[in-house]
Amino acid sequence: MSKKWEVFVRSFVTNEGYKNVLLGFKNTAYIAVFGFLIGVLIGVWIAIVKAAATQNKVCKGLSKIGDVYVGFFRGTPIVVQLLLIYYVLFPLIGVNIDKLIVAIVTFGLNSGAYVSEIIRSGIASVDVGQKEAGRSLGLSYPSVMLRIVLPQAFKNSLPALGNELIALVKDTSVAGFIAVFDLTQAFNLLGSSSYEFIIPYIMLALFYLVIVIVLTVIIKLVERRLRKSER
Repeated sequence: MSKKWEVFVRSFVTNEGYKNVLLGFKNTAYIAVFGFLIGVLIGVWIAIVKAAATQNKVCKGLSKIGDVYVGFFRGTPIVVQLLLIYYVLFPLIGVNIDKLIVAIVTFGLNSGAYVSEIIRSGIASVDVGQKEAGRSLGLSYPSVMLRIVLPQAFKNSLPALGNELIALVKDTSVAGFIAVFDLTQAFNLLGSSSYEFIIPYIMLALFYLVIVIVLTVIIKLVERRLRKSER
């Protein structure tokens, strides 16, 4: 085993394999962070539309479209979505786009389907009396949603949103299916260069574990701070 470690250290340090790991980590971070932000934007919009579907015919029609979108992205594997968007959708519309951007967009669309259900549950958890009180004060429906409902919905949904971000980070490991050089590809390259895969894959697992632990700690700190603000 010591020889395997020596081979890994030589590949990682002497042969400057750490540069590939840093590049892979940067791409993984881009996909996870920007994909999550896109997912939150899409998810909040869909959740608001679904909440307003009972009061507006236009929103009711848009809600049906949202149901199809959510059903597709929750019902198909992320790998299939990556392949469809990169090899089918963009070529059909004649768009040549960077693989990293494709991965970010795909993960954002996938995350939006899950975030929409998370935010929808958060909106439903807000007491109806608060909505009615806002309307009785003369606030419009959009104002009630933006000023009263959504802030509380986000607070109630924070643990689930944190879990979605963590899941997204782990799911980025499949970005290599469209040749995106992510963290998984970086460690795979380390193994390929020395024909020793045991240590690189162990380190890859530890790398993801550390990322998840750090995110978990940050999410818990934010939750604790929000709880203090309620007192």
